Order: sequence, then C-alpha cells, then structure tokens
Amino acid sequence: MHAYGGICSNACPKKCVCEHAKSVQCFRVQGVPSGIARDVRRLNLGYNHIKDLKSRDFSGLASLEEVILPSCGLEMVEAGAFRAQGNLKILELQKNKLRHFPRGLPHSLETLKLANNRIQSLQEPAFEGLRRLRVLDLQNNLITNLRASTLSPLVKLECLYLDGNNIETVQGSLRLTRLNLLSMGNNRIPSLSSAFFTLLQSLATLRLPGNVLVRVPHDLPQALSSLNLDRNQIRALRSRELGHLRHLVALSVSHNKLVSVDGSLRLPNLTVLEVSGNHLRTLPSRLTSRLERLDCGQNSIQEVTFQQLSGMRQLRHLFLENNTIHHFEANALRNCMHLTNLALEQNLLAAIPEGLPETLVRLDLKGNRIETIQERELMTLKRLQVLNLRNNKLSSLSLSALELLPRLRKVYLDGNPWNCSCEIVRVKRRLQARKVEIRSELCNDPIRAPGDDWRAYLREQDKCEEYIRETVPQSQEKNTAHIEHTDNEEYYDYDA
Repeated sequence: MHAYGGICSNACPKKCVCEHAKSVQCFRVQGVPSGIARDVRRLNLGYNHIKDLKSRDFSGLASLEEVILPSCGLEMVEAGAFRAQGNLKILELQKNKLRHFPRGLPHSLETLKLANNRIQSLQEPAFEGLRRLRVLDLQNNLITNLRASTLSPLVKLECLYLDGNNIETVQGSLRLTRLNLLSMGNNRIPSLSSAFFTLLQSLATLRLPGNVLVRVPHDLPQALSSLNLDRNQIRALRSRELGHLRHLVALSVSHNKLVSVDGSLRLPNLTVLEVSGNHLRTLPSRLTSRLERLDCGQNSIQEVTFQQLSGMRQLRHLFLENNTIHHFEANALRNCMHLTNLALEQNLLAAIPEGLPETLVRLDLKGNRIETIQERELMTLKRLQVLNLRNNKLSSLSLSALELLPRLRKVYLDGNPWNCSCEIVRVKRRLQARKVEIRSELCNDPIRAPGDDWRAYLREQDKCEEYIRETVPQSQEKNTAHIEHTDNEEYYDYDA
C-alpha cells in the first residue's frame, strides 16, 4: 500500500511511505523516525536533514538489508551504529559531509557507497571484518595517500572506485585477488610500481584517466580487457609495456602526448583503440585485424595510405577529424569491407577520396577545401545515408553525382559559397522529392536580376521554373519519390 499512515506490519511513521515489499521511504525528517516496522528490509532516508547516526537509531531493525542515506548533510556515524544489523548488505552514504570512514560496520555488508564526502585518509581497522564487501565507492573525497595494505581485509572486493581524490602516492601491493574493476581517475598519480599489480590477476578493467602518468604502468595484469589512460602525459605506446595483454579489448590513450605507437603492438583481441588528441604524425599501422573502432582525431596526421590500413578488415568506425590530412590515397580503404562510419572533417582535403568502401553509411567531410563533387568519387557509395559537406568551397552541385547515392537520407551543405543558379534549385528539389533531408534555406531563389526591378525578378523566376520542368521529367520525379530507405544500418547521426 502506498500511503502516508498506511500499514506495513505495524503503523507507518509520519512523513513516511510504507510498501508491501517491506520498504520504507521518509521525507522531510531530521532523524531516523521511530515506529518503523521491525521486519522492514529497505529504509530510504535520502535527501533529508540528518546530521548524525547512532546505534539506537536502528535498534530493533534487525531485518534491514539496505539503508539509503545520500545527501542528508550527514557529519558523523557512531562507531558500531549498524552493528546490530547482521543482514545489512547495502549501505549508501554518498554526498554527505563525513570526514572519517565509518567504523564497526556489519560483516554482512556487500556494497558500501561513500562517494562525495570529505574523507581524508583510510585506516586498516575500519575495514576489519568486511570480508563480504564486493563494491566500495570512495570517489570524490580528499584522500591524498593510498597504502595498499590498508584494503587487505577486503578479500572479496570486486569493484573499487577512488576517482576524483587528491591521491599523489600509491604504496605497496594491492592484495585483492578477486578485484575485477579498479578506477582511480582524476587524481595526481605520477606512477604505479609493478608490485602494485602483482596480486591483481583477476583485474579486467583499469581506469586511470586524468592523472600525471608519463608512461604506461609496467607489469599490468594479463587479464585486463579494458584500459583507460586518457588525459595523462604518456609519450609512447610500446610493445614491452602492452604486448602481454592478449585479452585486451579496449585501449584508450586519448589526450596525452603520444608521438608514436609501436608498430609491433599487435594485441590479438583489441577491437577499440582511441588515441585522439595527441601528437601523432602518422596512422598507427600493423594493428590487429580484429580492430573495429579506431579514433585518431585531433592529431597531426597528414596522409592516409592503403599500407597503413590494409590489415584492418573488421574496421567499422574510423575517426580522423581535426588533423592536417591533405592526401588520401585512392582505394586506401579497400580492405575495410565493414566500414560504416568515416569522419574526415576539419582537414585539408581538396576532393572527396576515391574508392571508398560501399559499406559506408556516414561520411563526414565538413570543413575541408572541396570545390567540386565528381561522379567517380561517389559511385561506390550505394549505402551512404548521411553526407556532411558543410563549410567547404562548393559553388555548384552535380545532380548526376548525387543520383549515385540511392539511400541518401541527409545531406549537409550550408557554409559553402553557392552560385544559386536554376541548376542548384533543380538539384535541391530533386533531393527533396526523394525525401532527402536538406536545409530549406539553401538557395531558395536563383540569382536575382540586376537592380531592384521586381518584374525582371519575376521573369527570372518563371525562366527558372520552366528550366526545371524541362530538365526533370515528371515520370522521373515520381520514381525518385519512392526510393526505399532501410533502417537497419548503423550510423552516427549528429549535426556537427
């Protein structure tokens, strides 16, 4: 029953809602209400004003399995406040004002959330007895030093979150043999010793973005499947640091100071490599053939060749935006027979690359130096749905070229120096008849007649309409109005 003053096993306290599933939630209270049913299992006191917690607050509530107390202004938890709750599995105390890690927590605890508090240090006695704890969240506190041995009592810990602290030093070996996820992003960690990872042989996900690492940590656990090193100061990816990670699926080293990626870095199961925002001058080559996503945007890459990409037969997404690419070898992607998305915006290309794979669904060429569109450049793109040509140097459009794109859904053409002739109007109407999304403001009228003579202007419009009728037979218009579009292809739909 959902009601104020409703019935659980006993009467529901004022300002609370009691539910059939032995759950109580209270609003606008300044402490733990009295009169809560003894068999309650879930108690939600979040977003109230509760300054401290004492053991007497929970006396008699031995069946509690989950206590939720975020955003209450909580400053103190008495040692042993939950000791009588021998069934408590989940305790959420995030977004409060706690300065110390609570002591005397029940041994039954499996999930403990203390993110966004003011905890400055971790002491080993606080963790004694928490042998069932699986998830510990300490993000966004004020911890400066991590002594690995402090956490050694947590023998079943699987997920540890320490992001957003002020950690500068990490000492010792983390003895958590069941740890699956370790996240320590946005700290000040300069390095991690190889001993730190010695006993983390179950670690699958390691996140270290936003630190001050100058190199990839040595002796990373072989079980890693995901490694995030974004926003550090790493200058190179070397085989001797990463080559043993044969289970690695995703590697992200974006926004570092990379100048090289070891050519022998052939991680057999890698499917995602993100190295955007670095100082790379060439594309990483000889990568594993399993790679599906390669992000090299915001680098200093000048050319793209077949040799660099010939082995990437499973590649689906290639991001090369914001480089200085002026040469894109014809048929450079001919082995990438699964590529659906190609981002080349903000480069120095003078033409659309030739021989692009027919699997492409989205092609982004915004902000280049393209002056014309040739039929040979588009003839392979039978599945293209989105074409972005914003902010180039186009003054005219070829209807015959665009007719080679039977599945086109959206085309972005604004920001070009168009010569708004009757031909442009004809191409625009042709695309609209095919239900292609195109900005209606593009060349609404052909070139105006000299001066402000409205009669001359109307004559120009009549001539243009006559030209369009003569050059686009009605039968052809009807046929293109019913071009079939399919929805099962993947593409990145963004108005960038």
